[in-house]
Amino acid sequence: MFLRNISRAIYNCSGRASYVTKVPKPEVPKNPLEKVYSASQQKDNGIIYDKKPFKITLEAGKTYHWCLCGRSKRQPLCDGTHKDIFLKVTQRPIRFTVEKTKDYWLCNCKQTKLRPFCDGTHKNKDIQEANVKI
Repeated sequence: MFLRNISRAIYNCSGRASYVTKVPKPEVPKNPLEKVYSASQQKDNGIIYDKKPFKITLEAGKTYHWCLCGRSKRQPLCDGTHKDIFLKVTQRPIRFTVEKTKDYWLCNCKQTKLRPFCDGTHKNKDIQEANVKI
């Protein structure tokens, strides 16, 4: 529906049709806690949990913990699975908050550069061809 609305003709004052040739990129939110918590700066990514993002309603001001390791049973949020000493997981969850209460797309492939928000990395060929390791 979104693409259909974008590609429709928009008439200007002269009555001629002009077409949108490039779909605008959606706004990616920022994590206000990114500089406060060092876990955001971890170099390693977790295993790929899913090849598409997860839409979730988040409340403004509330602190959340996004699963980076990819092993949580409560995806996309952390359930503490990374603490299991037998799994030998090195990634820690990313603490974050949002400034507005609304729906957000959180990364489920765990490869995003805008942790915890989806940046479209899941569309890359190597992610789409990877085996999901659950």
